[in-house]
Amino acid sequence: MNKKLAAALSGGAVLMLVLSGCGGDDGDKKADAWAKKVCDQWQPELKKIEAANADIKRVATESSKPEDVQKTDSAAFGTMSESYKTMGSALQGAGVPPVKDGQKTLDAAVQGFESTSKGYADLKAKMDALDAKDQTKFAEGLKELAGGLEEATKGGKDALDQLKSGGLDKAMNSQKGCQVTAPTTAAS
Repeated sequence: MNKKLAAALSGGAVLMLVLSGCGGDDGDKKADAWAKKVCDQWQPELKKIEAANADIKRVATESSKPEDVQKTDSAAFGTMSESYKTMGSALQGAGVPPVKDGQKTLDAAVQGFESTSKGYADLKAKMDALDAKDQTKFAEGLKELAGGLEEATKGGKDALDQLKSGGLDKAMNSQKGCQVTAPTTAAS
């Protein structure tokens, strides 16, 4: 059961890896300056998300006691909630991006990160409420949580799509702060 949860969780938490990729061309200087503001603030949050995801995978693949899984996953969900909230605030703080429909792009992306932050906060509350002493109930609860992960991460995925469709992906991908080292090696 824990392995299924780990697979579901890693899919959601890795959504930020979408931004990592090959750097773009020189691009627009204004978009690059905007992206630098955002990505410099995102870097510590991306690292926290990556570490939280690694913790979830670790307890799910080890023969961990339900109490350990609950404690670790709850802490990870809390970290992810705060990180996505901070990332939305960083976008807001960077101001309107210098692209067509910049305000609309910004508002939709911020709303998406806030939605994912709330989704992880809800998952944390549900994880905390599980009865780790009753293994059957705990396993059922984990299954339910895994089912709610896609909904929790939907806002963040939508936010990234919004930034991409706004034409900011090249500027953001060229910033070191938005590049995340994927745990598995993949050919580019």
